Amino acid sequence: MEEFGISHQYDTIDSIERNASISHEFINKIIHGDSLTILNKIPDNFVDLSFWSPPYFVGKTYESHLSFEEWQNLIKGVVAAHFRILKKGGFLVINIADILCFKDSNIPRYMANNLSNKKSAVTKNDILKAMEANPDANRRRLAEILGCSEQTIQRRIEHNNVRGGKSNPSTRILLVGGLLQDWALENNLFLYDHRIWHKDPCWANSRWHSNSYRAVDEFEHLYIFSKPGIVEIDRNRLSKAEWAEWGSRGVWEIRSVRRNDRHEGEFPELLAERTIRLLSDPGDIILDPFVGSGTTAVVAKKLKRNYIGIDRMEQYVEIARERIESQLL
Repeated sequence: MEEFGISHQYDTIDSIERNASISHEFINKIIHGDSLTILNKIPDNFVDLSFWSPPYFVGKTYESHLSFEEWQNLIKGVVAAHFRILKKGGFLVINIADILCFKDSNIPRYMANNLSNKKSAVTKNDILKAMEANPDANRRRLAEILGCSEQTIQRRIEHNNVRGGKSNPSTRILLVGGLLQDWALENNLFLYDHRIWHKDPCWANSRWHSNSYRAVDEFEHLYIFSKPGIVEIDRNRLSKAEWAEWGSRGVWEIRSVRRNDRHEGEFPELLAERTIRLLSDPGDIILDPFVGSGTTAVVAKKLKRNYIGIDRMEQYVEIARERIESQLL
């Protein structure tokens, strides 16, 4: 906070006025800039609830510039910044898909032998017999003899794709929750709760749906961390029916957004609404350091909370500001 010249003792009129002035630079603003840089300028013990969905490292346009190491450093750094800026007893909620998938040249390459998806009835034994009967035949000649493609010959014999799949590194699967918990604990933020957002299956986005036993993507996780302090529990925030239906339930049934023309990774307003209503009160300050198209800020405003939104991409900052101004869904 040295950039602003703040004394955190707040023992003079001048220091109080300076702090109030700085507060106005952030409250109810969508800020264009790097999250880590902006977070370092937010006053201490300032934010009641931070709710965000970071880049998932799955190849989206807005995260394509990041290497895996850079992605880890970004999320780790943002988590670390929260210990200072959160109020005591405040919450940090991270919405993220828990399975991270990326190419890793350090793990063995493998190829699925998808029996149910084969277009040719030619088997490996058929090819071996043809090779024995025609020892001088090359792959093209074997394909002619068996009435199949050269690709089928190589796939059956080598379990590799003649189009180049054999040279691509395999996909590594990594659970994200453990990383988040480790990074939070390093900064004295403790896992308080965990919710599962069960959404409709993302059939179009599931690259493996027909190629493996892996499940279709149909859920995400909300990891709730708290800063040590007094956590105020007020069950009057929700009605009795709401507490029974979702407030005290570990799985939230919420459909994903019907469109993604504003942002590739937009989440539904209902997800933000439930989180904000459950963990904050009117007048509280809600932070989203990866605000994207502005959903968290829009919902916070509707629920009579204050908001701070940050994003590094100018086009999303403009979309978020326009949504807040118009309050369009």
